[in-house]
Amino acid sequence: MLDLQTLGEQIATQRKALGLTQTQLAVQSRTSRATITALETCAQRELGFNKLMAILSVLKLDLQITTANRGRPTLEDLQRESAR
Repeated sequence: MLDLQTLGEQIATQRKALGLTQTQLAVQSRTSRATITALETCAQRELGFNKLMAILSVLKLDLQITTANRGRPTLEDLQRESAR
C-alpha cells in the first residue's frame, strides 16, 4: 500500500526531474508552497484528493488503483527495487 511518505518522495523526485521548484509546483497546482514542502518532507498527515490530483497533474503523474497484493511484491515494486 502506498503511504504519504512514499508518495511525497516520488513527488519530490518527479518535481526535480521536471526542473520545477516547490514554489512553481505550488503555483501551477494551485496549492501552497507549505503544502508541497510538508508533503515532500512527510510532515503532511492528510492531503485532500483534489489537491493530490492537481499536484500529480502538473507533474504528469497519475494515481492508479490496483487490487491489494497481500504483501507480495508487484511487478512495479520489483522494477522500482531493481532501479535503486
